[in-house]
Amino acid sequence: MTEFIQALIDTVGEPQVLTGADAMGPYLNDWRGRYRGNAIAVVRPTDVDQVSAVVRACVASGVAIVPQGGNTGLCGGATPLEDGQSVVLSLSRMNRIRGVDAANNALVAEAGCTLAAVQQAAADANRLFPLSLASEGSCQVGGNISTNAGGVHVLRYGNMRDLVLGLEVVLPDGRVWEGLRGLRKDNTGYDLKQLFVGAEGTLGVVTAACLKLFPRPRARAVAWAAVADAERAISLLGFLRDHCGDRINAFEIIGRPALELVLQHIPGARAPLSGAGEWSVLIELADFVGATEVRQLLEQALGAATEVGLMDNAVLAASEAQENALWALRENISEAQKVEGVSIKHDVSVPISSIPEFLSRARAALLARWPDVRIVAFGHIGDGNLHYNLSKPDALDNKAFIGRTGEVNRIVHDLVVELHGSISAEHGLGQLKRGENARYKSEVELDLMRAVKSALDPHGLMNPGKVL
Repeated sequence: MTEFIQALIDTVGEPQVLTGADAMGPYLNDWRGRYRGNAIAVVRPTDVDQVSAVVRACVASGVAIVPQGGNTGLCGGATPLEDGQSVVLSLSRMNRIRGVDAANNALVAEAGCTLAAVQQAAADANRLFPLSLASEGSCQVGGNISTNAGGVHVLRYGNMRDLVLGLEVVLPDGRVWEGLRGLRKDNTGYDLKQLFVGAEGTLGVVTAACLKLFPRPRARAVAWAAVADAERAISLLGFLRDHCGDRINAFEIIGRPALELVLQHIPGARAPLSGAGEWSVLIELADFVGATEVRQLLEQALGAATEVGLMDNAVLAASEAQENALWALRENISEAQKVEGVSIKHDVSVPISSIPEFLSRARAALLARWPDVRIVAFGHIGDGNLHYNLSKPDALDNKAFIGRTGEVNRIVHDLVVELHGSISAEHGLGQLKRGENARYKSEVELDLMRAVKSALDPHGLMNPGKVL
């Protein structure tokens, strides 16, 4: 192993090969604090050639590779296993914007660029990169691609899969596939880039991406509305689509327990409406006209929705500061939950029309088994994605409740699949849902996935223990 470590040092330099427990510590824990692994070393390359050389050295020594970006994932996908037989390959030093082609609405960024840096580079060219996540200041492009990240603007712009034009990937044998083509049309065979989007580093190491940009809207309008139930929330979405068209940039639903956690644990958080109802929706419009016109459009639409009984009350942000304050209530839900400890998290999707049935039936089944369970439900109702997180209000009770994760998952995931949904909408599988995926995927699907894995990574060295 000494020769192997020396080969890594010769490739990236001694300061970029971390081996001590203290130095490696931040790379061995997941963001939630649920998973902790061990590693031979953490390696931090600066370019694709160094990544290629590191992968070749690992293959020669039979050492597994765990690609890692900003380490903000929620499923343990970037955390090494406990056996300590792998190298963590941190892409954080590969953080250059290689170029922006405004005429082609495209941008090339290295995998270690934060999402915020990509957004800013697009803005500097008067363009928009629409992916938006609460962790955008620290999550990185390589991780966004490898988990097929979603976020709050999927309703209008799609998932990360829809925003990738091309990729540069180091394959499991160390070869580099240079596929950074910024084309919208290319019918020359298999769309290879899609193999690596959502693969969580199990098929190769994404080192750079050509990303799709859009015209930058000039103004937005943001409102917070109280609705009686999920049925009305969905009806309100349809109503606003009829009145506002494709200007709807985001449509988020927040259950009362989720809002209460934010108000309790996030400094400066204030309830937008007096008297918290069971459900709230956060609405954003974006357009190319002036701010006054966009706000007037949303105000008129909300007024009409109130008249037909789709919502109880609403507040329309009158300034950018108020817009940001409303969004902070939504974006800080995960941080507020983290303060109270680990919960049983579900990141699921069902057809939008099935959301009310899912919420009603899941709640009834869970309360029948655990009458004091706290259900923290929120998410991207506009694209059918709910974050459905469960815990006990008392810390001691919660510690025991976490041990019932399997039973909870049977209730939630069985219902999701019955409703023709997915047990992972945007967070990926990682370690957390690998077994669950095998339970619900058909044998045909699993055989196809295994065949792809075997063809690209025959030695099983790429992020072992994840996805499959």
